Amino acid sequence: MGGVTCARWAVCALAAGLLATGCGDSAGFGGAGVLTSSWGDPQNPLEPANTNEVQGGKVLDMIFRGLKKYDPRTGKAQNWLAQSIDTTDSRNFTIRVKDGWTFSNGEKVTARSFVDAWNYGASLRNNQKDAYFFAYIDGYDKVHPDTGAQSAGTLSGLKVTGPLTFTVRLNQKFSGFPDTLGYAAFAPLPRAFFTDHAAWLRKPVGNGPYRIESYARGSAMTLKRWDGYPGPDKARNTGVTLLVYTDSNTAYTDVLAGNLDLVDDVPSTQLKNVRTDLNGRYINTPAGILQTLAFPYYDPRWNTSGARKVRTGLSMAINRRQITETIFRGTRTPATDWTSPVLGTAGGYKPGLCGHACDYDPVRAKKLVQEGGGIPGGRLRITYNADTGSHKQWVDAVCNSINNALGDDKACVGNPVGTFADFRNQIGQHKMTGPFRAGWQMDYPLIQNFLQPLYYTGASSNDGKWSDKQFDRLVDRANAETGQAAAVRLFQQAEEVVRDNMAAIPLWYQNGSAGYTSRLSHVALNPFSVPVYNEIRVG
Repeated sequence: MGGVTCARWAVCALAAGLLATGCGDSAGFGGAGVLTSSWGDPQNPLEPANTNEVQGGKVLDMIFRGLKKYDPRTGKAQNWLAQSIDTTDSRNFTIRVKDGWTFSNGEKVTARSFVDAWNYGASLRNNQKDAYFFAYIDGYDKVHPDTGAQSAGTLSGLKVTGPLTFTVRLNQKFSGFPDTLGYAAFAPLPRAFFTDHAAWLRKPVGNGPYRIESYARGSAMTLKRWDGYPGPDKARNTGVTLLVYTDSNTAYTDVLAGNLDLVDDVPSTQLKNVRTDLNGRYINTPAGILQTLAFPYYDPRWNTSGARKVRTGLSMAINRRQITETIFRGTRTPATDWTSPVLGTAGGYKPGLCGHACDYDPVRAKKLVQEGGGIPGGRLRITYNADTGSHKQWVDAVCNSINNALGDDKACVGNPVGTFADFRNQIGQHKMTGPFRAGWQMDYPLIQNFLQPLYYTGASSNDGKWSDKQFDRLVDRANAETGQAAAVRLFQQAEEVVRDNMAAIPLWYQNGSAGYTSRLSHVALNPFSVPVYNEIRVG
């Protein structure tokens, strides 16, 4: 959820070869009609199936379009490149791709563009972080086995049946499968991705309203409007320049000075004055984002029945209401479940599902921690990335609340890691010894997405390696339901298993926030808290 960036306006020197510009006026970056926006370097190269963090996702949203697209206001999944997605049994699907779509290099988008991309994403040898999203498709166990080498090169459940038609057979019923297909991992890929992969990685080619012009890591990425884009959501500006920042406070200051057009993460320290500072050019809207504290269950000290009591006690030691009101000033709401209000109650949001375990109760908190054998290792170290400048304040506040509840001013401390990339790499290498920041931004607006990727055994974003057979069974049953209401009820039962084990501590629901200069109009954030770049107008 954070950004990885360079020092203030070092970008002016570093990007001199990229951007015809001078410092001090955002209108100069990239030319007339181009907007500048704060950004952070992606963790990985921009392969659609290898990007599972926000900064890379912002770019994929601009350069790719998939079978589905999520409405930027409601989040509802709409057919985009899909002419139709048909099924009679929620297991076998026939997908027809619209004619007339091309990649920005002129290549036609066909059924094979999707099938080849999905086979690549699923393959174990390609080591894609989002491979798990293809696990529902027949043959995944052969191309991406849990152990050993893969025994097949392609998914048996994918078949090209015509230039613009392919079929998908899943290994279980999954009524929500079509609505997942707006997620970037399911984007189509051109032949150039496979024939000259190294060149494609240097300058990715997609089929969205923008094309990448250039990128210098630690500095900037320039994207230009693709005039040949065939979709109805054409860019209303001539381009977007994403400027890398190490500190959201610096980005905010540069918006005030006119050196940056858009900051999409207004730091908590600026919330008190943001409306006045920006003369109303401030957005604060609900988003599908939940902040939690995750735990390393690969550390046996955290994977005991006693530790479960400790985790619940720690949850009850956190004064969410006070922290959100004091620090976040209306941009966060105390969490009472493990999803997001943007889903709505029909979509699976159930306020209060966490129950008393998410209430501030310092007396009960202290008792549970003691009954559980105390904090493993004797001290709680909450690890977070320090590069955005926005996490230290709330982590310190959480620790202060825990310390007060436990009557020990040394019980909890923050453990900052320099950059988001380093932070994610340490998590991926299973180096955590205590709780760590685990903000989750939904990939698609289904309750399934808030639960299965994070808590299902072996799931792609189950960074703490939590595992529970009852939870897995309930998720499998929910996925097999053809009716939304029945599926939601089962997912909520699975969520209750998460609660009873306090698999992760929910902290607060997060709004999207952004501030912008008078150069811009029609600025909005989608339900994923990402600017709707193609709708922004400049000048």
